[in-house]
Amino acid sequence: MIRPALAAAIALTFAALPAQAADAALKAAIAGPQRAVENTARDGARHPAETLTFWGLKSKQTVIELSPGSGYWTEILAPYAKATGGTYFATAADLDNPKLSEAAKKGRASFEAKYSDQAKYGPIKYVNFGAASGPLGPPNSADLVITARNIHNWMMQGTLDKVLKDAHAVLKPGGVLAVEEHRADPKAELPGGSNGYVSTATVIAAAEKAGFKLAAKSEVNANPKDTKDHPFGVWTLPPSRWTTANGQGSDPNFDRTKYDAIGESDRMTLRFVKVG
Repeated sequence: MIRPALAAAIALTFAALPAQAADAALKAAIAGPQRAVENTARDGARHPAETLTFWGLKSKQTVIELSPGSGYWTEILAPYAKATGGTYFATAADLDNPKLSEAAKKGRASFEAKYSDQAKYGPIKYVNFGAASGPLGPPNSADLVITARNIHNWMMQGTLDKVLKDAHAVLKPGGVLAVEEHRADPKAELPGGSNGYVSTATVIAAAEKAGFKLAAKSEVNANPKDTKDHPFGVWTLPPSRWTTANGQGSDPNFDRTKYDAIGESDRMTLRFVKVG
């Protein structure tokens, strides 16, 4: 007969195995050859393992990434989902929008082509996304919705409330809204986040308005060297490295030395939960 203490220890050991396997899969995805050199070079500023662990990424989850950009997180999340029995959704230009530009259509086609190798990335799924797009998926169907460096864009576009409402609807009760955003604090936020920096209070208020509850904050992506007073906003810093207003052209006389020394921006990293 197994003693109660030994039985508890055995149970605890086996309970930890899935988490250990998931950790190994995450490490493998981050270290994998499918990642672009320009993305792995940014890991020191973006801390992928620590950030995704803080957000609660686990095996077999349904994960939706909002506005994945060039695919920094796609290169990690899609292979991770493939390896752990999960599903990765990326939002993309809204093909149901009759006013969608040809450039937006080409951008979506290019992204899909870039990540079409299922041997590397698994079967990535795509969701229409835009100012007038429909739901992100069936209600209560996702475990994790991720947005990295997008809040300021949605503020400027006037779509932040819609995006967060849609995220809340698609998440399961207890599901997580994961946020990374350029942090204005302690400086004042400019109207509409026009310099790319947003106050933590603004993000929390918007998420709570959509029905989320703040569960935790992390300083994993903090950068105390970021003075937040750059001539071209956050885009003066790497990786954008603008040298002219709106990034139009390049000024060869612009001295980038101190901005490159700062590195990537100071960012808040937040975890919200859908309650009930």
